[in-house]
Amino acid sequence: MERRNIQVLLANRPQGWVQESDFLFTETVLPSLMEGEVLIKHLYLSLDPYMRGTMNDAKSYARKVELGQVMRGGTIGVVEATKHPDFQENDLVSGYFGWQQYSIFNGQDVLGRNVRKISPKDGIAPSVYLGALGMPGVTAWIGLQTIGQPKAGETVVVSAASGAVGSVAGQLAKIQGCRVVGIAGGKTKCDYVINELGFDSCVDYKAGHLAEDLARATPEGVDIYFENVGGEILETVSQRLNPFARIPLCGLISQYNEISPQGFHNFGALLTLRAKIQGFNVQDANTNLWQEAINELEQLLLTRKLKYRESIVDGIEQAPKAFIGMLKGKNFGKQLVKLT
Repeated sequence: MERRNIQVLLANRPQGWVQESDFLFTETVLPSLMEGEVLIKHLYLSLDPYMRGTMNDAKSYARKVELGQVMRGGTIGVVEATKHPDFQENDLVSGYFGWQQYSIFNGQDVLGRNVRKISPKDGIAPSVYLGALGMPGVTAWIGLQTIGQPKAGETVVVSAASGAVGSVAGQLAKIQGCRVVGIAGGKTKCDYVINELGFDSCVDYKAGHLAEDLARATPEGVDIYFENVGGEILETVSQRLNPFARIPLCGLISQYNEISPQGFHNFGALLTLRAKIQGFNVQDANTNLWQEAINELEQLLLTRKLKYRESIVDGIEQAPKAFIGMLKGKNFGKQLVKLT
């Protein structure tokens, strides 16, 4: 049976904010499988902030997408046909197969951390392996545990606290006995962070008095700042740092679409306070650390000690609009595209 594959390609390199015209849809006929190959029908596509950097013709922690190439992104799908002994029809597979409905890959080449067979536990939806049990959850775990190194009683601040990474990082810190303060945009997100995720407090950066609200929420200063946003929020939190504070630098989403990104002006505080700021890329972690993170996160989910939220749009044609909306903070939790 002939299968047609819809793909989303990078049509233009954005100057400033991404536009829907920067993407191009194309439809192709999938070739027949060769020996050793596997055909995956994707169920969900993950949309993540790092993708913005891959659209630029510049050095980034994620490899850039060339013009005319399929946009890079994580997916989870089902094996629809196979000529590889390690894969059976209906196996669930996650990997970085990009913005498209189908993928054909050589199972010999890619099995490992970046392409995994998934066996969801009872009660866990496959989509969660792109969020709390996927790259975002592992990012939160590795950044907090290896760089933040939280201790009970410390104050942890998390920006983008209702998002896929921030929500997990804050809950993990709370489980380890920390006082956790989120930063999010709007009352609805802040209420969710406190009432559903269990943070001690949440500062609404859209309210217009970030410094004053943060000072009230962190009367004893900040020991760990899990950074996802950058810009004004990074500058403001840096004024509250305690001696020997740690900043896992995960992302700078507020600056990704800026032609002239805002720098960090309070750099001298790092010296004065003997504080540490460390950028990290979860892909640098070894496979064993990934598996340790997933095992712990999965157990926390099964025991209902870890919560998550998803924003899902239907159809690959909605991917560009949803991606732009995510960069503007319109999503609530993990942003996904349902492909079937």
